[in-house]
Amino acid sequence: MHRYFDFAGQGTSYRQETLAGLTTFLTMAYIIVINPAILEAAGLPREASITATIVSAAFGTLVMGVYAKRPFAIAPYMGENAFIAFTVVKGLGFSWQVALGAIFLAGVLFTLLTVFRVRGWLADAIPPSLKHSFAVGIGLFLTFIGLNEIGIVTLGVPGAPVALGKVGSAPVLLAVAGFLLTAWLLVRRVTGALIIGMLATTALSFALGVSALPERLVSTPPSLAPILGQLDIAGALTLEALPVVVIVFVMAFVDTIGTLIGLSARAGWLDARGNLPDIEKPMLADALANLVAPLVGTTTCGAYVESATGIASGGRTGFTALVVAALFAASLFFAPLFTAVPPHAYGIALVAIGILMLAPVATLDFDDYTELIPAFLTIVLISFTYNIGVGMTAGLLVYPVLKLLTGRVREVAPPMWILAAMALAFFVFYPSA
Repeated sequence: MHRYFDFAGQGTSYRQETLAGLTTFLTMAYIIVINPAILEAAGLPREASITATIVSAAFGTLVMGVYAKRPFAIAPYMGENAFIAFTVVKGLGFSWQVALGAIFLAGVLFTLLTVFRVRGWLADAIPPSLKHSFAVGIGLFLTFIGLNEIGIVTLGVPGAPVALGKVGSAPVLLAVAGFLLTAWLLVRRVTGALIIGMLATTALSFALGVSALPERLVSTPPSLAPILGQLDIAGALTLEALPVVVIVFVMAFVDTIGTLIGLSARAGWLDARGNLPDIEKPMLADALANLVAPLVGTTTCGAYVESATGIASGGRTGFTALVVAALFAASLFFAPLFTAVPPHAYGIALVAIGILMLAPVATLDFDDYTELIPAFLTIVLISFTYNIGVGMTAGLLVYPVLKLLTGRVREVAPPMWILAAMALAFFVFYPSA
């Protein structure tokens, strides 16, 4: 096993990888509850969706660990699930079966493009400035999510869309204490700082009665029967559904490339040109997950940005992903236990990751506006639109256009124009709010 995962070459160990996997899982276990709750609005039964969420996450993450040998976890994307539920189904009137059919078609395209190395070719063409902005943008996005989960940032009013939360409330005070503990551990270079902070905050929250202990620890997996194999591929192949297929494809395509590059930048795996060697392998794991997800009855899957917490905890090989996959599988029976970590506990880990992913901003050329402006738009739009895909597609579109307008079009790699066209299609077909 050591030889298979090259623990020595990565300077890691079973203990460190297991700790990293546990950290990643605890920061993303919320998806077991949140994804089904969102998809219920589209008409999918919540109980069956819980099982579908877990099965798709366990499958994708297992393939990532065994085949790609990377510490990236895969699960249904937040953002894409809301797009399917509230825009495609409730807004545009498509059935959830047609929506799942569109996701399956996108998965087929992902797989073909990956097998023929087209996705890797496109990813390698993205300029370093945008690749670094992906990492920074994802970090700030996680920070924003974390602050919201803690309760420090809340929804505001028209004209002031966000506001300061109830900073004197018990959950926020506990989170502040947990963050200070985590920060101190990070300064001291303590292994497992993030998970120690999370678990300490969770334990204190239970002890003080701020969070309720789960009523039961073991549960029976709900049946998949109501949604298994219910996707409508024929309905997704109609002219009316074409915009849905295009948007699902572009969103997941850009999200995955950006997330893989951003996480790899945090781990120090990018080469001198800012490319991730053998990127096709994690991309294929993602593509296969997107074939399985709609078959079992859930939405677009991909590499999860919360994997950054495991990487920050020392995860360097596929064994980290195997641990996450095993924990997802176990959650089929222990979901109440794994989802008991309160938001204000895992929120502090997400805020801490924002700090750790900020470093690439120093590599940006602040004197070259043709590089800085697209990177800036990527970073801010990822956070301010609460959508990773929107920020990345904006950067991919603006970068070549700005180079063209300033007479520096030779600096644009030819594949970037394909990505720019995809980004343009995304904004053309994306339904207005």
